[in-house]
Amino acid sequence: MHILRFSDLCDQGQARGQRVFIRADLNTPLDQAGHITEDTRIRASVPCIRMALAADAAVMVCSHLGRPTEGQFRPEDSLAPVAARLAELLGRPVPLIADWVDGVSVQPGEVVLLENCRANVGEKKNDPALARKMAQLCDIYVNDAFGTAHRAEATTYGMAEYAKVACAGPLLAAEIDALTQALTDPKRPLVAIVGGSKVSTKLTILRSLADKVDQLIVGGGIANTFLLAAGLPIGKSLAEPDLVAEARAVMDAMAARGAQVPIPTDVVTAKAFAADAPASVKPATEVQDDDLILDIGPETAARLAAQLKAAGTIVWNGPVGVFEMDPFAGGTRVIAEAIAESDAFSIAGGGDTLAAIARFGIQDRVGYISTGGGAFLEVLEGKQLPALEILQKRAAG
Repeated sequence: MHILRFSDLCDQGQARGQRVFIRADLNTPLDQAGHITEDTRIRASVPCIRMALAADAAVMVCSHLGRPTEGQFRPEDSLAPVAARLAELLGRPVPLIADWVDGVSVQPGEVVLLENCRANVGEKKNDPALARKMAQLCDIYVNDAFGTAHRAEATTYGMAEYAKVACAGPLLAAEIDALTQALTDPKRPLVAIVGGSKVSTKLTILRSLADKVDQLIVGGGIANTFLLAAGLPIGKSLAEPDLVAEARAVMDAMAARGAQVPIPTDVVTAKAFAADAPASVKPATEVQDDDLILDIGPETAARLAAQLKAAGTIVWNGPVGVFEMDPFAGGTRVIAEAIAESDAFSIAGGGDTLAAIARFGIQDRVGYISTGGGAFLEVLEGKQLPALEILQKRAAG
């Protein structure tokens, strides 16, 4: 994917002393008292900001937070906690600027944070007049917010269209490189893991991956629908019987080109969906009518782990069991450890996946951890992301 990169502009001295507008993704979870509970996205934004400051640029950082109503800014919509945390990470003041659309006062070597962009009327609908006005604030527009790349909004698309120069920041560029490596030109075998509760929410992803991957490992409620498609009993487990034909079509499409959807040969069941429910390991052929399947069994987990360790590329989106409950975490733990031990290039994304990675402590042993939930899923679906599309257009002239 050909895009202009902010790192190249900095290396060539083209950012020195310029007004740089960075669209970051600082949409951070806050508790009821307005305190940050998890700051991964803020920390991920720091390299781009430091890159701009090192070029002695006048730096404006912009983000959304939550879901404010346009034109009705409330105190709880404020990025004030983010500004404070950003100042700690950067070791310098980060003033928070309100009502910034008509002009921002910032000097070379300084950084300011612009108040919640989604409070501006016309942001979400990518109003051209708003985008043009904001584009005039800067000499260089930098998109470093992969998490919003699937949305065509004024600060993610329109500004890139109208700014003098539009480029990708280091975080966005890294996402592009990782996804390209995993999906466009992967080392094979290419193995995808898709977990989740419903086939319906991941159907387009499953269809898209069925044309690309060598093995498609399904987990969670999705696996139950595939077990039905394979003619196996699932008791009272969560499934979508009306999508059995779709699951079978995915299996058939892969089989036709010599690829596989590995079906569990053993499962972990319980009579109730509870952490203290007694867990039973049994062959997938012996699930009883009152059983709930809550994880893959150890035999299946070991077989999948062997396939992952032999993979060339791994794409991971979703756990294979109810990993939040200890009796049903074994399958996801084995999968996570196999990914960590594999020599394959691995890329992981999605909220539950990141939670599993954190729980099993393999953060440093995954090739790339994507910061964008919705954007990551849309790439897996084979969709073109608007924010990347406009950067490609600008790079092409």
